[in-house]
Amino acid sequence: MEAKNLTYESVKLCNQVCFPLYACSKEMIRQYGPLLKEMDLTYTQYLVMMVLWERQTVSSRELSECVHLDYGTLTPVLKRLEHAGYIQRTRSPEDERLLTLTLTESGKSLRDQAVSIPPAIAECMGLTPEEFQALYALTYKALRHMEENNTIK
Repeated sequence: MEAKNLTYESVKLCNQVCFPLYACSKEMIRQYGPLLKEMDLTYTQYLVMMVLWERQTVSSRELSECVHLDYGTLTPVLKRLEHAGYIQRTRSPEDERLLTLTLTESGKSLRDQAVSIPPAIAECMGLTPEEFQALYALTYKALRHMEENNTIK
């Protein structure tokens, strides 16, 4: 009976690394809510805007890779950002399936409001700068490894 109990230890929720990552992610996005509401952005729109604040112009393919979202998820987000006047979407002349996304002046000015968000989120996490960097590095290491190996089919 003891060996059987040990076997089942691996499927206890408290022994899963995926669960605290999932719960933390949900809570972190919830914490972003009030901060982004002031800017009239959703979390997904904020991700898109961060890429555009960094690059100014990006293809839909590059954006999809950066934010790890598919086109079906991104399309309504991009339409809303364009309707709000933050981005401009144009078809690529080389490949009409691709969009070129360009930050507008209004979108650029929104970045000034956003600079207070990362420190607020870092503070709510309660981590030291060293712990924050370690969490960041380990999370990206795991993500890269899973994407590169994708061994579970």
